[in-house]
Amino acid sequence: MKELYDKVALRCSQLTTRAYSTSFSLGILCLKKELRDPIYAIYGFVRLADEIVDTFHDFNKEELLARFKRDTYAAIDEGISLNPILHSFQATVRKYSIDRSSIDLFLRSMEMDLSLKSYDQEGLKEYILGSAEVVGLMCLRVFVKGDQEQYERLKPMAMSLGSAFQKINFLRDLNADYLHMGRTYFPGLDFEKFDDAKKTEIEESIKIDFEEGLKGIKLLPRSSRFGVYVAYVYYTALFNKIKNTPCERVLESRIRIRNRHKARLLAYSYVKHQLNMI
Repeated sequence: MKELYDKVALRCSQLTTRAYSTSFSLGILCLKKELRDPIYAIYGFVRLADEIVDTFHDFNKEELLARFKRDTYAAIDEGISLNPILHSFQATVRKYSIDRSSIDLFLRSMEMDLSLKSYDQEGLKEYILGSAEVVGLMCLRVFVKGDQEQYERLKPMAMSLGSAFQKINFLRDLNADYLHMGRTYFPGLDFEKFDDAKKTEIEESIKIDFEEGLKGIKLLPRSSRFGVYVAYVYYTALFNKIKNTPCERVLESRIRIRNRHKARLLAYSYVKHQLNMI
């Protein structure tokens, strides 16, 4: 029965999410049950593409990504894929009318990672649009359940939140991106001369994105608000830890939030949600 394969495919997306991201897994578990599977499907798709460009160094990444791109569109057009991750993703795309342009932009950013090692302001804007902002829009399509008016109203705020998350990831991973990938995403950033002034400049742009993103979280349907807020609170804690860490230490090690602290953040978020204080 195809229903069994559908379940197996979704299970693969769930396992992928849980294996690669405890923070996003936690946020997904805080969504209403009917929203979890499509968000797992979106994350699984995004994670698989990201692995191609970031991890598979002993293989032809260009060919693997090109094949992944062809398989993605074939899955959406045909309504099935023998790749379980793509199968669950295409089902979500078709059910929630996720824009083909969002998928195009995401895959374009993955292609940029194969060739670009540094970015100017326009390049960074294009990269973040595809790698993070449109992923937020894919999730927003699920959260609003087909309400186009609500989608359009929340769209710019969802994009700002995705941008904030991505910039924090860039700051957290400065060392790994430069040493292992040779990449510097922030324009004008000289890894050898990274100082507090440059760090503060980046942090200010993140703060602006965060403020806009929080406005959108408050307007989300209650079925998704708690889960997105949990991710926001976690990233806020990570951001604050990075802000309080000297720039030389940010370059030397990956800043993390301990699981014990994540549990406290979850409890804090739950209380605020229950009291309608978000």
